[in-house]
Amino acid sequence: MTEPTDQLYHFALLDEDARREIRRKLLKAVAIPGHLVPFASRDMPITRGWGTGGLQITLALITPDDTLKVIDQGDDESVNAVNLRRLITRTTGVATTTDTTAATIIQTRHRIPEERMRADQILVLQVPMADPLRWVEPNLERATIMHSEADYGKMWVYMYESVVRAGDLRIASQYPVVVNRRYLMDTTPIPRWDVPKLHMAETLYLFGAGREKRIYAVPPYTVVEPLQFEDYPFRTEYRPGQRCARCGAENTFLTSHFVADAYGGRWETTCSDASYCAKRCAAAEANI
Repeated sequence: MTEPTDQLYHFALLDEDARREIRRKLLKAVAIPGHLVPFASRDMPITRGWGTGGLQITLALITPDDTLKVIDQGDDESVNAVNLRRLITRTTGVATTTDTTAATIIQTRHRIPEERMRADQILVLQVPMADPLRWVEPNLERATIMHSEADYGKMWVYMYESVVRAGDLRIASQYPVVVNRRYLMDTTPIPRWDVPKLHMAETLYLFGAGREKRIYAVPPYTVVEPLQFEDYPFRTEYRPGQRCARCGAENTFLTSHFVADAYGGRWETTCSDASYCAKRCAAAEANI
């Protein structure tokens, strides 16, 4: 589907100087996987912290021939996803889709789509906190030196304390990973379920933190290893026997939500990727 372009604005909202500057920083980020690259984050018509970093990357890359998909928490129809999609389409006129396989650029917060992405696709992630060392070293200059020296001892101590206090690596999101065996990288708010998808993937992953003015990337076929101990290995949120209440999928990331009914309501767990779940339901109905 397409929407009319708002002719009051430049194509993709950003001026050409801004687009060139962001593209140059993206090239540097791809050349140094996992490294935080500063960029001149612009003021956008949304509040910082609501996806301005990912939005600027998408606007810098998008062309009239692209097909766009925007998701938030795995849902194409959430308020944030709808508003971002409307802003991009009104300033570019590009076609949009909810089908992961039909999109050329996917902008997302929190989730990587369940369906395997291809080499001709780009996934742009909105990032709230760019530096994984923020948890252990709030001083930016010291954290920069630690990255330059690959000094990640404090993060290992943080992981060890997590095991001591909780009995496991209880990090729900922003799980730290080492990219290309060099840089420690924050995996944004994506759940642990999606972290293995970054490893040796065919797709280019681009991360934008507008508030912190940082860009970083995981190019295709890059080694991405989650931090883990030999006796406490990395694990996803998978629970044996889990099942989507809507489509019956047993191998997807599930979320819980309350469903009201005549008896007061109940909690249901369904696929976080709403488009993937709807596609499975439609296929099941077609086979009946």
